Amino acid sequence: MIRAEGLHKRKPRGLWGLCNQLFFVMMICLGETMMKKNAPFLRCFLMAGCWFISFCNPTFVSAEMYVAGQAGVNFADRINSIAGTGPLAGAPGSFEDFDLQNSITYGGKVGYFPGHSWYGIEAEALHTTPHIKSLPRTATLDEVPGIHFRLTTVGVNFIARYPGRTLQPYVGVGIGAAIAHIGDTATVRSNTDVAPAWNVLVGLRAFITPKIAVFGEYKHTGATLKFDQAFGDLGGFSGNYRAQHILGGLSYHF
Repeated sequence: MIRAEGLHKRKPRGLWGLCNQLFFVMMICLGETMMKKNAPFLRCFLMAGCWFISFCNPTFVSAEMYVAGQAGVNFADRINSIAGTGPLAGAPGSFEDFDLQNSITYGGKVGYFPGHSWYGIEAEALHTTPHIKSLPRTATLDEVPGIHFRLTTVGVNFIARYPGRTLQPYVGVGIGAAIAHIGDTATVRSNTDVAPAWNVLVGLRAFITPKIAVFGEYKHTGATLKFDQAFGDLGGFSGNYRAQHILGGLSYHF
């Protein structure tokens, strides 16, 4: 399948405006919490976001841009390396890892490649609900009920691809923010954390028309989450979140 040469010579002004809007919406969503808790990370994230905006500068006449929707399954690993925070910091004894349920994942992204090059950049948002399973009864503790857990990641991915006209395998690495929330239970209070996040990915895109493509993607993500108010005045807990996503989607290219 041959893609029209004119596809890469249009000025992407409409999508340029979309890039700006997406970036500023992301900043508003992260906003005050990020500034208070992760100031050094926020500076790095802002720099990456500004790079994305400048990278999408419409003065580049030869440019390929796209918007995409995606959905799939989150095969969540455990939240491990559990530790107490606040008054519980340094508490003796070991903590059980939190096993997570598999869940649906969905989101979208906006990407930019200068010309028909092999490198590019994309902004992405992804939402999932890998609820924490109940902890089984032990010799010393009663069963602990499960916890509703939702996670939204927003970030910037740096992509390398083979720029084929029909098939485009690609790999990428990204940084961003994980916005995590746990719900109220009999033993845990509702709490939200915003933490630095990372991901690595590999995928394959196939064009079915000159402007429309389908893609499949594997993504491994991680973040260290800290819920300081999970147990109220008693403190909270922290742990390492890891997940593997199998995603599929549809992209429209400008």
